[in-house]
Amino acid sequence: MNRKSKVYKMTTAALLCAIGIIIPLISPIRIVLEPASYTLASHVPIFIAMFISPATAVVVAIGTTVGFFISGFPIVVVLRAATHTIWAYLGAKVLEKKEDLMDTVPKRLLYSFFLGLTHAALEMMVVIPFYFGASMSKAYYAKGFFVSVVLLVGVGTVAHSMFDFFLSRLIWSPVNKTLSLKKDKRELSSLVK
Repeated sequence: MNRKSKVYKMTTAALLCAIGIIIPLISPIRIVLEPASYTLASHVPIFIAMFISPATAVVVAIGTTVGFFISGFPIVVVLRAATHTIWAYLGAKVLEKKEDLMDTVPKRLLYSFFLGLTHAALEMMVVIPFYFGASMSKAYYAKGFFVSVVLLVGVGTVAHSMFDFFLSRLIWSPVNKTLSLKKDKRELSSLVK
């Protein structure tokens, strides 16, 4: 990897971390289904980082986790955010090896669904000990384990993850095309010289 590429990835990761920290703090678009809430677009920086590289995905996921921590979110939310490093890394590695996953809508849907399942499973693994340790809000216990953990955290996370994935794709696709065009122009001009 050349120096320009490293600087590009570091700068992009820093910008995506900043965006990932700001989104949960100022986003007016929240869906609240007591006891859970979903901040739409909160995963967008992580997904965009996944499209760049596994290392960028991990750095952005760690950065956004730190953002949740310093913003004073409950520890269960911070730990849920920490699991993003795992699914973001795995998702980026899959994309790195199978670039054709972005070629068609059915492939993207299937990829996004399995990534959402992984995302949800990891978050549920964080919530379950808190639930059975009686350290969740009363609203979790009022709804019961199945509704609170399986439906709201599990199924809700799959849906939220898939929505944010496709939003990320809408943002990244034109940016990536622009970057590719600039790269092609530079390569063409170097051949002409």
